[in-house]
Amino acid sequence: MKTQNEHCRKKTYEKVTLELKLLVVDQIQNGQISTNFASKKYDIPRTTIGYWIKKYSTLVQQNTGMSKINEIKKLKERIEALEFIKDFQQDIIADMEIITGVDLSKKSLPKTLVKEIELKKKNRLKESGSMNVLGLVNKPSTKDVKSKKSNK
Repeated sequence: MKTQNEHCRKKTYEKVTLELKLLVVDQIQNGQISTNFASKKYDIPRTTIGYWIKKYSTLVQQNTGMSKINEIKKLKERIEALEFIKDFQQDIIADMEIITGVDLSKKSLPKTLVKEIELKKKNRLKESGSMNVLGLVNKPSTKDVKSKKSNK
């Protein structure tokens, strides 16, 4: 037990530079280290680190040069690019299914994508008027294949 003469000493901490504060906040926000680990590594209380995160998180974002508006613009551009790629791939799958007559999408894709591809196939067939436009005239039918086998 402590005697009355012994007083509880407060732990003293050294002043921390702004650079270190920003480094710690950046490492935590990027997921490189946890708050607990940063607290132990730099000998700084977790509550202090929490305060830094609230105070300097926007400052870190400003230093990286990425504002919220710019980030939103980049994400919108990325979404547009990915939608274009998805549409292009669906067009290719729809064309291949029309040409080959095999439903490739039903076997390996989610139902929502299968529905989109089916709509694209229907639209392609409406646009072209018939499947012969895509080069299916030269494709042998199953009857032709069976008759050739039986003749041999």
